[in-house]
Amino acid sequence: MTKRPVLVVLFDDVQSLDVTGPVEVFAGAARAAGGDSAYPIVTASLDGGPVRTQSGLRLLPDTTLAAAERPHTLLVPGGEGTRHPDPRLIDWLRANAPGAERLVSVCTGALLLAEAGLLDGRRATTHWAACDHLARCYPEVEVEADPIFVRDGRLATSAGVTAGIDLALALVEEDLGRDTALTVARHLVVFLRRPGNQAQFSAQLAAQTAQRAPLRDLQQWITEHPEGDLTVEALAARARLSPRHFARAFQAETGTTPGRYVDQVRLEHARRLLEETADGVLEVSRAAGYGTPEAMRRAFVKAMGTAPADYRRRFHAPVPNAPVPNAPVPNAPVPNAPVPNVPRTTR
Repeated sequence: MTKRPVLVVLFDDVQSLDVTGPVEVFAGAARAAGGDSAYPIVTASLDGGPVRTQSGLRLLPDTTLAAAERPHTLLVPGGEGTRHPDPRLIDWLRANAPGAERLVSVCTGALLLAEAGLLDGRRATTHWAACDHLARCYPEVEVEADPIFVRDGRLATSAGVTAGIDLALALVEEDLGRDTALTVARHLVVFLRRPGNQAQFSAQLAAQTAQRAPLRDLQQWITEHPEGDLTVEALAARARLSPRHFARAFQAETGTTPGRYVDQVRLEHARRLLEETADGVLEVSRAAGYGTPEAMRRAFVKAMGTAPADYRRRFHAPVPNAPVPNAPVPNAPVPNAPVPNVPRTTR
């Protein structure tokens, strides 16, 4: 079996889940593949001593960074400790990270890679709260604020905390196949897997919550009724405002226009139905408020660069007890089948 050693960088005020989430995925994948040799995992800090995570949990590294062997996958977690990193850590990353076959950051670990110049000219993401900081302080980095993880060649960066699990599952699927990744996901009771281009936030969380109750309630109503009449005129009437006043107030309080908010809600609802149900494309398009499959296809291509059918083929999860298309029905008569010659019984 091919060995892919994983080296996890530790430092004070690291986010513990950024470390343990991916580690559990890689360790579980090794077990599922028949042993512990698939992903030998080593943790290391600058001096090899214990580090205290930002939650207070203490972690004991296996070795020092200087003594660690070159890994296949170098994993750099995030946490409060990335705000003012030890310059020696940045120097070590600058000198040693290029030697890894795969460079991975979780959450604000991307800030450490950026400080070391390892993200210049590359696409990357990080925790939503740090995306603006990453883009402002490191203008050479092409920051993608929306996805939960981004792949750019040998570089892989993920959004906040649990997104590191999604990224690790994607890497396991790439290395060992979907069955192994699915086994790990089932064991950890997580999705296999949230697509990398899935938004860090739902539409309702991505937008600001309106201050006034009528608009706040309307946001919730839109989310619950994507199939309804969501024109500006209809929404304004529901909010008991004139269309012009409503559109201005909605954008002022949520940071987005009513039309853009509706588009996000409908796309999110359609994606969820495609991922989690066996409903046909026509049913999904109607339930999400698009009306026709063609309208939904245009929305998907514009927002995601792929058609709904292609999206489903890639990300659809098996639906328990869902009917299988063209599957034989138990005990159903077979057309044109010969009638068995069953002897009659008499009383």
